[in-house]
Amino acid sequence: MIEVELRYTGNLADHNRLDFYDASQALMGFQRSLAIFTHLALNGEVITQAPSLKGAQIITEAPSEGSFRSKAWIVIGGMFAMGSVGKDSPVGHVITSLYDYALSETMGFHPDYNKTLQAQYAEHLAEKKITQEKIDSAIEKAESGIAHMHRPIFASKTATMADIHTRPQNGPARKLGPDMSMLTHDYIAHTTRAPDPNTIVGVISSYNINTFKGRIFSHEHQRPIAFELVPSAQKPRVINQITRSLRLNAADRKDARAILQMEAHRLESSTGRLKALHVISVGAPSDEVLLL
Repeated sequence: MIEVELRYTGNLADHNRLDFYDASQALMGFQRSLAIFTHLALNGEVITQAPSLKGAQIITEAPSEGSFRSKAWIVIGGMFAMGSVGKDSPVGHVITSLYDYALSETMGFHPDYNKTLQAQYAEHLAEKKITQEKIDSAIEKAESGIAHMHRPIFASKTATMADIHTRPQNGPARKLGPDMSMLTHDYIAHTTRAPDPNTIVGVISSYNINTFKGRIFSHEHQRPIAFELVPSAQKPRVINQITRSLRLNAADRKDARAILQMEAHRLESSTGRLKALHVISVGAPSDEVLLL
């Protein structure tokens, strides 16, 4: 069992109070982001919805007096029991280290993957087939949850700061990620659209015909990337190519006919991490790309 605590301070939070809506959204974001990295550490897979978490359960308790604190207990593979084994186990360290890495990356700090994760947990990462591409994909999925944890700070302003700690069985609490503030909120909220389009080659893994949005599994990035067709690209020919790729990919993930090439403007975070694509055209990949 792993204990992780989210604490808000400043303004009403110092009196154990927050705006009700912001508090509910923040706790949902806390649970969702924890679930994504718990599932990744346990199963080597990236999920998009917290209810998809397998092998563990996340439990909370009433907020503590003195400031607005909320504890989450990650219970791995069994019933909840205070003092049960887990928080100091190797997998417990992997979960909290992955979460620490994700919080830092999302909020504008730049941890070294090789030093912070690969050097310490190479055996576990290899066993579960957890690659840096999967971690990047999980960070993308968790970003909205981490942003929601900022709501009491930027929306109602019933808090000014927040921090997250994990508490080992023996020893002092360990801080995870940077302090949350208006600065980290503004960083997450910042998105830059690249002026020049880039080429993305891959297969369509999802598409919504009503919103013109979907995801392409990029061969270069080795992860699904969200995309949206710009108005000028919302044409029957383009949509037919996208849905054909989706259909062929669903039938056989090795079918080369599902591969297509997109020209798109990159939407990037402040660190240059690719968040999404604005697609301007779609076509068949060149022979040179197929040979790769």
